Amino acid sequence: MAGRPLWWVAGLSLSVLVAIGLVAWVLLDDPTYVAPTPSGDPPSAQPGRASAVLAGLERAVETRDPAAADRLAAPGDADSRSLLEAVVENARALRVEDFTLRYVDELGAVSSAGDWDGAVDVTWSFRGFDRAPAHAEVGFDFRTVDGAVYLDSVGTAGGRVPLWLSGDIEVRRTPGTLVLVDGTDAQADRYARLTQAAVPVVRKVLPDWRTGLVVEVPRSVGALHRALDSDAGTYQGIAAVTTTADGSLAPDAPVHVFVNPVVFGQLRPTGSHVVMSHEAVHVATEAAINDTMPLWLLEGFADYVALLDVDLPMSTTAGQIIGQVRKDGPPPNLPGSAEFETTTTHLGATYESAWLACRLLAERGGQDALVRLYQEVRGGVAIGSALEREYGLREDELTRLWQDLLTDLAA
Repeated sequence: MAGRPLWWVAGLSLSVLVAIGLVAWVLLDDPTYVAPTPSGDPPSAQPGRASAVLAGLERAVETRDPAAADRLAAPGDADSRSLLEAVVENARALRVEDFTLRYVDELGAVSSAGDWDGAVDVTWSFRGFDRAPAHAEVGFDFRTVDGAVYLDSVGTAGGRVPLWLSGDIEVRRTPGTLVLVDGTDAQADRYARLTQAAVPVVRKVLPDWRTGLVVEVPRSVGALHRALDSDAGTYQGIAAVTTTADGSLAPDAPVHVFVNPVVFGQLRPTGSHVVMSHEAVHVATEAAINDTMPLWLLEGFADYVALLDVDLPMSTTAGQIIGQVRKDGPPPNLPGSAEFETTTTHLGATYESAWLACRLLAERGGQDALVRLYQEVRGGVAIGSALEREYGLREDELTRLWQDLLTDLAA
């Protein structure tokens, strides 16, 4: 080291040794210090093991074996065991068939404990009622314990949550009706009676209907939205909705009635009977998979059938639209998609006005003519052409007759 005195090198060495000794003393003297261990790879999803667990649930459902489903839950996880056992018991009562589960992908991040949500393609059908399986993507929650993967829950990651996969339900079955209720025995019995009573109401006007009626009743409005994979508030103010079990428009998709238990529970006996009969008409006419029919005809016809033998005054069955006409005059057009939006105001008046349009046609040309009109339009005939054929009316002429009727009722 040219140009440096020897003492500088020695001093540097001494200072380094002192520093090293000081660090060693601090580490050894502090009893609370834990040396960090090298971090390994972060936890990741295990699709292969998840698929194996799903295959186990498939077998448990197919063989109706609650004990086999129980073993798919993590040791000591009573809630998960209860859920999986309930799924198998529900499958037995509902006679579930065509049940398949296929792991698709992760939903979100994997937790530090190795837990994650996975998207799963699910198919299922209810024997004797569904012509073809429903098909939907459902969120399943997987849990990792000591490297093993278990099923934790269904639906917490969002997406569609079929009622029969959500936990314990009550099931009521007859040859023509199937009712699923997340509630008490008494509630299930009530919905079963209403469902059975709706069938002859519909068959009086549509005697060829033989497909059966499936009614699903979640525990809450939130559960209804999860069962339908719909935005919160979509069905907040309605009593029931008829739609496909998987949300598709496939021609053979299962069509069920889904009940809002809060609104439906506030109905009087006659009102609950009318609503259930109305929805049964939609099932009988496959309205849920027809997206071209004018809504005034689709909804008005369902109310026409449901109210046909109901002895109520016009002030009750049309009170809302009468009040609206007294205030604002008759609407400019027969109601369409904007008026039937589930979150709109005056929805009750819209349904009443559609019913009055169909009632007017039945009184003018007879019930058979109204049924033929409905069936023609359902089959693809334009509403204008069908009106001309059955009634000799143009759409604007029907609208004026309907407006005159509303004005007379409001006088």
